[in-house]
Amino acid sequence: MRRQHLPDPARDGGDEPLLSPAVSSSSSLSPQGLPPLTPTLDAAQRRLAAVRPAAYARTRNAIEGAVTGLSPYITHGLLTLPQVLADVNARHALEIDHKFVYELGWREFFRHVWRHRGEAIASSLHDGPLPDSAYARTLPDDIRQARTGVPVVDQAVKTLYVTGTLHNHARMWLASYVVHLRKVHWRAGADWMYGHLLDGDLASNHLSWQWVAGTGSTKPYLFNADNVARYAPPHWHSPGSVVDTSYDALEAWARTASRRAEPEIDPEVDPAWATPVDGVEEPRLHSAPPPSMARNPLDAVPVDGREVWLVHPWSLGELPQDLPPQTLVIGVYLKEFHEAWPWSDVRWRFVDERMAALTPIRCWSDAAALQHQLSRAAQVRGQWDEHLRPWAGSWADWMPPPSLFPDVPQRCDSFSQWWRRAVKGLHTAEELLSQRPRPAW
Repeated sequence: MRRQHLPDPARDGGDEPLLSPAVSSSSSLSPQGLPPLTPTLDAAQRRLAAVRPAAYARTRNAIEGAVTGLSPYITHGLLTLPQVLADVNARHALEIDHKFVYELGWREFFRHVWRHRGEAIASSLHDGPLPDSAYARTLPDDIRQARTGVPVVDQAVKTLYVTGTLHNHARMWLASYVVHLRKVHWRAGADWMYGHLLDGDLASNHLSWQWVAGTGSTKPYLFNADNVARYAPPHWHSPGSVVDTSYDALEAWARTASRRAEPEIDPEVDPAWATPVDGVEEPRLHSAPPPSMARNPLDAVPVDGREVWLVHPWSLGELPQDLPPQTLVIGVYLKEFHEAWPWSDVRWRFVDERMAALTPIRCWSDAAALQHQLSRAAQVRGQWDEHLRPWAGSWADWMPPPSLFPDVPQRCDSFSQWWRRAVKGLHTAEELLSQRPRPAW
């Protein structure tokens, strides 16, 4: 999916409401007792071992609840959904309708939508509460700098910048404020957030923003100060702010094009808010690897007549055990993707540190040059990921990514429709795991 100008709405999609976007696509702020987010298999496994599904089901909506913090590892392939469920189910036998299983399904559902719709997920799937023309195309500076004067919004932005992660509930609050109260197009917010997320996944991120916006669901997602007070720590609470009102009032606001909230602290009225101390500087995003990261010249990589296995940012798990002994493992950053979707310094370093553990050869290249160089190899293989489309084509034998749920060939436009088909006849997580096909390698 290429970054593009904000599109006109496309009338398409189902009329069933989506359910709450998956916690598996979000991370906690700093879950107590969990290891830091370091890009190693050991750190991923220790986080996985700490998952307590009963506590997760009870408290996952709270900012300080028992969320898993697994999403950066899932996004980048250090853990797969089948591995996650198999490990947790071995310790805590789960029914198919357990919240933990249910939320894992959201991530696979978003990939289902992406496979069927392709780049169309960058456009509104159908009309929201207002036409696309009612929304601004740029994100205001006061939101980017965490100085809106609404504590829940400013705390969410600061947390995103400092940690590269954000609890799913906070993502929804932030998106709802941006779209429905500030009247900013969901795509502007989604693109901005993706760039700063350590676990950024285009399907999960952009389709979650559409769910909040009402362009991927039947109604807009709204929240108020009471909801924040119920699920967030005190310094996030927002009494007396624009969100301290009734849901009826918020609904009317979301459906009125002329109602657009403004920052609640004006620097001209309160000069203290004009200082950098009160806001934050937005971290720079990079459309190429930072200069300090080692890169290998592509034309110097000795691929002639060799077996090659490609590693990319979404396939950073263990290498296949049956690779031929002399296989050349090459790490690849596709220039076209990163120029369209820049990353934070934190994410570049997270990914490259793990990639370096898999191979010393890491190349920054456009797709055409990569294809030309790899044409001299005996065979090129790798694991497919939708982020590679449309740049990675037939120049490699791509293995399908591991999936947890049975394939649903028909396009489903709502999670509930997809879920009914994906788990039909299944009653336990063990049954779900046992019917999965074996990997191709």
